[in-house]
Amino acid sequence: MQQLLIIGYVWVENTTGAGNRMLQLINVFKNHNYTITFATPAQKTENSLNLAELGIEEKPIELNSSSFDDFVKELQPDVVLYDRFMMEEQFGWRVAEHCPKALRILDTEDLHFLRKVRHQQLKKGTEFSNEALLKSDEAKREIAAILRCDLSLIISTYEIQLLKEVFKIDEALLYHLPFLLNKIDDKVIESWKPFEERAHFVFVGNFFHAPNVDAVLQLKTIWKYIRKKLPNAELHIYGAYVTQQIQQLHKPKEGFIVKGFAEDALEVVKNARVVLAPIRFGAGIKGKLTEAMECGTPSVTTSIGAEGMHANLPWNGFIEDDFEKFTNKAVELYSYEILWKKSQQKGIEIINSLYDKDVLEISFMKNVKKIQENLDLHRTQNFLGSLLQYQTLQSTKFMSKWIEEKNKN
Repeated sequence: MQQLLIIGYVWVENTTGAGNRMLQLINVFKNHNYTITFATPAQKTENSLNLAELGIEEKPIELNSSSFDDFVKELQPDVVLYDRFMMEEQFGWRVAEHCPKALRILDTEDLHFLRKVRHQQLKKGTEFSNEALLKSDEAKREIAAILRCDLSLIISTYEIQLLKEVFKIDEALLYHLPFLLNKIDDKVIESWKPFEERAHFVFVGNFFHAPNVDAVLQLKTIWKYIRKKLPNAELHIYGAYVTQQIQQLHKPKEGFIVKGFAEDALEVVKNARVVLAPIRFGAGIKGKLTEAMECGTPSVTTSIGAEGMHANLPWNGFIEDDFEKFTNKAVELYSYEILWKKSQQKGIEIINSLYDKDVLEISFMKNVKKIQENLDLHRTQNFLGSLLQYQTLQSTKFMSKWIEEKNKN
């Protein structure tokens, strides 16, 4: 049995898209008989899952501590999976030094620098550009981590294209792996509530995530116009870690209802008629929108919301960046059953064509095996990566050791 070490940014939760993504990856490796250890320097929260129940060893680790060296030397994993580039920055040099033969995989979740630069540009009121990305310090850090790893998992087709065309990353270092979802079969479709048994609009999102906070603030403005046309409809806002800013938007008399944490987000979405997601910045794949498709619930979102998610297939609802058009399409989708059913059908096609976990899992694990079998050659061809690995080993190593000594005093 091969050994996988996952170095997590946080403990796994199923209240976030990132947490669900990590669970999907864990299941892929479990299905291929890997023994899995999940290690993280983060503190557990009330939403953290008990991974031991899944047969996974949990290991708390420390930043800037040689105790990690002892742990990883003894474990000697065959594969190390970094959860986001920050974990590669912290622990990558230690893994390279003590487990040189381990395959190093980075799960980017989404490109953090892309989300951050878009947010900055939006706040400044300037148009997003590739030039702004190329100047970003965050981009330099994340791209360096991608180059130091043997393989980086990229969640959206837009991000793959960006990395290859703008940042000139060798495609041998990149692997497009979207969410890994179950196919929607006839049995699932039969379990869905029909149009007339569904009511209200819904938004689901974790409020630690800035794009979700911004989207709900946009919804507050949009909702006034939807409510005028649909006076009996309500908008239900669900999500973990509701902030005071979001809670203050709760206005039941206006049909704008902040519900907070959902015990079962899928159940919530299955009962709603339409999902609204006016996302103005962000990156990666939006879990709330794949969830909508999985539940047979059409959605209205923006071009950034739908970005890299549906290839050339038509969206399961509407994509509108102009909020007046967004409002009109939301009302149409809510009101007309034939349009609603056609949109639902498009969601089924997107999930079954692009997110079929059985198909994606087989090709991904074949790729992992192929790189493992030719690891020396793979690394030789990535000279820039080995150069960065060398430099990082020199600089980060001594900085980390200095911090460790300082912490002893």
